[in-house]
Amino acid sequence: MTPEHTENAEPTVNDGSAGNHAPAAERAGTRALPRDLVDVEALLAAYTERHPDPADPAQRVSFGTSGHRGSSLKTSFNEDHIAAITQAIVEYRADQGVTGPLLMGRDTHALSGPAQDTALEVLMGNGVHTLIDSRDGFTPTPAVSHAILALNAEVPAGVGPSDAGRAGQADGIIITPSHNPPADGGFKYNPTHGGPADTDATNWIANRANELLAGGMTEVRRIPLAEAKQHEALGTYDFLDRYVSDLPQVIDLNAIRQARVRIGADPMGGASVDYWGEIGTRHGLDLTVVNPEVDPQWGFMTLDWDGKIRMDCSSPNAMASLIERMAPAEGAGEGESAEPAPFDLATGNDADADRHGIVTPDGGLMNPNHFLAVAIDYLYRHRHGWPAGAGVGKTLVSSSMIDRVAAGLGRDLVEVPVGFKWFVPGLLAGTGVFGGEESAGASFACFDGAAWSTDKDGLLLCLLAAEIRAVTGRSPSQYYAGLVEEYGDPVYARIDAPASPEQKAKLKRMSPADVTADTLAGEPITATMTEAPGNGASIGGLKVTTENAWFAARPSGTEDVYKIYAESFRGAEHLAQVQAEAKAIVDAVIA
Repeated sequence: MTPEHTENAEPTVNDGSAGNHAPAAERAGTRALPRDLVDVEALLAAYTERHPDPADPAQRVSFGTSGHRGSSLKTSFNEDHIAAITQAIVEYRADQGVTGPLLMGRDTHALSGPAQDTALEVLMGNGVHTLIDSRDGFTPTPAVSHAILALNAEVPAGVGPSDAGRAGQADGIIITPSHNPPADGGFKYNPTHGGPADTDATNWIANRANELLAGGMTEVRRIPLAEAKQHEALGTYDFLDRYVSDLPQVIDLNAIRQARVRIGADPMGGASVDYWGEIGTRHGLDLTVVNPEVDPQWGFMTLDWDGKIRMDCSSPNAMASLIERMAPAEGAGEGESAEPAPFDLATGNDADADRHGIVTPDGGLMNPNHFLAVAIDYLYRHRHGWPAGAGVGKTLVSSSMIDRVAAGLGRDLVEVPVGFKWFVPGLLAGTGVFGGEESAGASFACFDGAAWSTDKDGLLLCLLAAEIRAVTGRSPSQYYAGLVEEYGDPVYARIDAPASPEQKAKLKRMSPADVTADTLAGEPITATMTEAPGNGASIGGLKVTTENAWFAARPSGTEDVYKIYAESFRGAEHLAQVQAEAKAIVDAVIA
């Protein structure tokens, strides 16, 4: 184990990182060992005992694409952070005229419970009407998003998000670091539109939270937890019942039930654990919760590519046990047939269930880009109540297979920067009934075109895979094989290249005119862009396309590297050429 070191030489503790007993690559996909597990007692103690230094950038509040994340062991996710962020959210929603209830959910990470307690102390200290889960359970991100939309649909006309005021409208806090390792915590804000807060909101909240930290927390209004739990402003909401009851609005559950699709759902120790059981029981599905265990150490997990425990349902290493379970067993002797897979379809979700993993008997774990293409082709052919002019939403680093599928459907492609927040306006307006990211996150509209959730919904996409199997008689991987026959077979990869902070800043400021090359890997360049064509927003980097390939380069927000996403419809060798020339093009500008 590599211990956690601190400048003040405090005792080291296990943060759940892989050790140096064997190279990380050799242990990827193998079961976690005791030495890999986070010391939960030390993690929880550090949450209250350590206080961030506002002068240290690594210890300040910083909102990424999915809220503030960090670890108490690194003094980046501690009680002071959560109290300051919550106070900032209270002030932000007041500034925006939001007076409805604030819905709060949490996932199964060890720090999520203490963070909810801290937030409650501040919310009740400010008298904010707050609703937490009525079952005192874990709440997936999409359940909070769906509940916000459902409650706001009941608010009388004239006070909705499109108006100057938002009186009576609900918003939410979701406490989760998503698929991050067990030592991490996360805290994110979803405004009245139900989706991730935009950069204007997160910058305001982060700046105010850091002001509160720098001011010694004197402006944070807070009451003791015991008093907070008895406060008249605290109420409850049955997130699970609302979500499960409304599913027939968005998924053809009758088809799944009648086809008797056998589903194996793995919550991966996350917030979807009770949801899957209830979905199966209430809707009469042949659904087995593969692993109902909830363990803050995630000791049942297989290690990810870098030897860490990470609940990434798109990772073959993190999903290794489920993949193995779905692989048909060999026959016992000559002439005997292989034992069939236990399920027609197996699924996985990350800790807050906003991502999906799809495992089929014939294809194993599907590449997220492949399943997005399948979902889009199927949905736009089977959702006859969707607006005829609604486009197909994708992030600019998602596969160009989606571009070809959209063209084949006769639908406009709406390509946006990385971050699910960019899909929110279209989902709400009905002009964008599907939005998907290459990182296995997506959501789509109800049968009538109304928004289901404006945040990623991993349970929804897993159920869609079962619907596809029921309606078409093909597994999603077999469906994708049909798309390959029609549109070609792309090869996709992401690599990292070193870059200093100054070079990353240059990359972020690049303009199309900075690219002097007119070909990429032997093909004429058809487009060079630093703004997303779907909405004109900055992509924070560069994308270059040809007829059969593309690359996108974006600076990392946490490491001294930039990321090169690339794809080719001409095979692996051509992809390697694209990657090499992409690096040369970018390096020529930022060097």
